[in-house]
Amino acid sequence: MLQQTPFDTVIHDGLVFDGTGAPGRYVDVGLRDGRVAQVADNLPRIGARLIDAAGCWVTPGFLDIHTHYDAEIMAEPSLGESIRHGVTTVCLGSCSISMVNADPEDCADLFTRVEALPRDSVLQLLRRKKTWSDAAGYRAWIDAQPLGPNVCAFVGHSDLRAAVMGLERAADRAAPSRVDLEAMQRLLGEALDAGFLGLSVMTTRLEKMDGDRVWSRPLPSSHAGWSEFARLFGVLRERDAIMQGAPNAVTKINLFAFLWQAAGLGRSRPLRTTMITAIDLKAHPTMHLGTRLVGFVANRLLRGDFRWQMLSVPFMVYCDGLEMGVFEEFSAGETLRDIRDADARYAHPACPEFRRRFKREMRGVLSRGLWHRDLSDAFVVSCPDPGMVGLSFAAIGRARGQDAVDAFFDLVGEHREALRWRTCLGNHRTWVMHRLLRSPQVQIGFTDSGAHVRSLAAYNFGLRMLRYVRDAALAGRPFMSVEQAVWRLTGELADWYRLDAGTLREGDRADIAVVDPTGLDEQLDAVSEAPMQGFGINRLVNRNDAAMRATIINGRLAWSRTEGFAPDLGRVQGYGRFLSPGTADTLGKTLAVGCSTVVGLEDANSIR
Repeated sequence: MLQQTPFDTVIHDGLVFDGTGAPGRYVDVGLRDGRVAQVADNLPRIGARLIDAAGCWVTPGFLDIHTHYDAEIMAEPSLGESIRHGVTTVCLGSCSISMVNADPEDCADLFTRVEALPRDSVLQLLRRKKTWSDAAGYRAWIDAQPLGPNVCAFVGHSDLRAAVMGLERAADRAAPSRVDLEAMQRLLGEALDAGFLGLSVMTTRLEKMDGDRVWSRPLPSSHAGWSEFARLFGVLRERDAIMQGAPNAVTKINLFAFLWQAAGLGRSRPLRTTMITAIDLKAHPTMHLGTRLVGFVANRLLRGDFRWQMLSVPFMVYCDGLEMGVFEEFSAGETLRDIRDADARYAHPACPEFRRRFKREMRGVLSRGLWHRDLSDAFVVSCPDPGMVGLSFAAIGRARGQDAVDAFFDLVGEHREALRWRTCLGNHRTWVMHRLLRSPQVQIGFTDSGAHVRSLAAYNFGLRMLRYVRDAALAGRPFMSVEQAVWRLTGELADWYRLDAGTLREGDRADIAVVDPTGLDEQLDAVSEAPMQGFGINRLVNRNDAAMRATIINGRLAWSRTEGFAPDLGRVQGYGRFLSPGTADTLGKTLAVGCSTVVGLEDANSIR
């Protein structure tokens, strides 16, 4: 009998979910040379690093399919806030913004105001780090970095436009010439050749640019006509690549144009399409029905391959003073956001006529997008006046004999960014969120990790979804099994994006999360602040580590509850790598086991 080669690592005594939707099994997992070498009972442990998973769930590492880590990865490639919560693969280049083709200043102006990061810090990083000017160069740079998680990427349409047309012309209504269009098609093809997933676009005009040249203009992608989109989408369809997009957040009408582009009916193949966002918005209480219906029509009737992206947590937004992005949804709020000088911006609401206009437009229905505009549902988190903390602006207004808007503007005029407040925009109804989470038209993602760092903290989205599943089961109202939830967070996504990730079977790459279900409690909702390396600011973080025992990337222990981060994480290569899409060998098995069960749950409840 041949002597068995010792394992590098053995994860023992855990309940293993393999990411295909199959039920969990109590087995050991042996790792060797970055791969899962064996999954079986009582594996030999001599000479191996032992990870005690007793009482834990052992799953494939989670995939975060919608991040804006494009800047942070230059400053700190470990991306530890995701890793400590079980994420082992992240996707860059979302929402039409990538840092691939355009020059450093253009990339900074495209990125920083939209994603709420300091322009000076990002521009300095780009000037130091950006030695490439095309997709092949970017891929080579990524390949040379000491990555923490695995990385995949879209190329951004705004990036393409800026590189080809120049930023000022790209951000105007001027149509691209035939030569411009051909150049964009060529650059898109080069990105696909370099292993990118596809193209990201943006059609909402609420996302505005930074810098002196194009301050407050909408992103270049939002100026494109449908003939331009059609040419680029044709490249994607021919190559079976992905389009990631966003409909107009206010009018939403152009969603029908996206559906037509995504349709496979009468075409050789559908355009694989993923869009933001499926959410139960307070501003639109029935929208969750429409998003699911749209997905059903796109996939069943139009023979498309269409998915909504969904944030699997309540959409809680924190704001400092007037730094509220959704003010852009109506013209008075847009006026405030367009005032660049801080003194002038905070002085402007003192004008009685402006306040009357702001109140009038707050009541508007047709302009309502993400924000419910209810100041009784907006609460002070911190303030130099401690008596305000915990109160809503409506309650403060009643105590002062004021309208809620007047109370809000008086407080921000007095305290500016020292007034910190929060509001929940959506995903507030548990039963609706459960229906969205199990819908086959929905992908679990849209965290915006690495962006809006003073506003959002969804780095632990996977753990929070597992908590909802566990809580519902304990309450006797299960909506999804644990194995289905793991599949939705791992194997389902990896299959659709065609990535070497998402499953935990013999021969698979060893990217693994060891989850402690006893830590899946209300502490997962807690947020705190911590410095963001390289940017000179604090960001909201999740530091509820009780729910995670360990995160393993490429067979190496990247983070554990007892040891913290590996000393060489983000310093040496050997953890994450760039993942290019291919034909996933797990596709048939995973879909057969997982998808049939989730579709069955959705069909049983129809679209009501």
